[in-house]
Amino acid sequence: MKVNIYGKNITVTPALSEKIEKKLNHLEKYFMIDDSVVANVVVRVYPNKQKIEVTIPTKYAVLRTEVVHDDLYAAIDLAIDKLEDQIRRQKTRLTRKNKEKLAYAFIEEMDFEDSYEDNDELVRTKTVTADTMELDEAIMRMEMLGHSFFIYRDNETNEIAVVYKRHDGGYGLLETE
Repeated sequence: MKVNIYGKNITVTPALSEKIEKKLNHLEKYFMIDDSVVANVVVRVYPNKQKIEVTIPTKYAVLRTEVVHDDLYAAIDLAIDKLEDQIRRQKTRLTRKNKEKLAYAFIEEMDFEDSYEDNDELVRTKTVTADTMELDEAIMRMEMLGHSFFIYRDNETNEIAVVYKRHDGGYGLLETE
């Protein structure tokens, strides 16, 4: 795994770079990471706190975490702990995938309410590429990213679909016609 470390308001020292690379290489014991995987690490320093952001896009999922702490080295350790938890959760989901299918949880339809007001304004526009995948993989990626919804292209229908978390704890699926 290659590691790109960027510093914002800080000069990345060789000792800091070595510590981050050593900790990230420790993740290789959990799953196979080839040399084409690039881990992007952004270290930011604010007046009273330090922040580390780690993003590792693999072919199965995107591992991402952000940690804010008073001590930079403690923030690195906490970020690695969060990534290890994400990997463990993903492995658990993969083992459950073979035991039960999640498609039965997607029977209900979601009712939308018009809550748009004239004083609402568009704050951000983002373009996403809908990768082709199974429903189970889309749920896994949504959970790994920590998002409440995920847009993907269904591999059976080849149509755009959106999977989302429901307030009652289940999942919902929006399909296009």
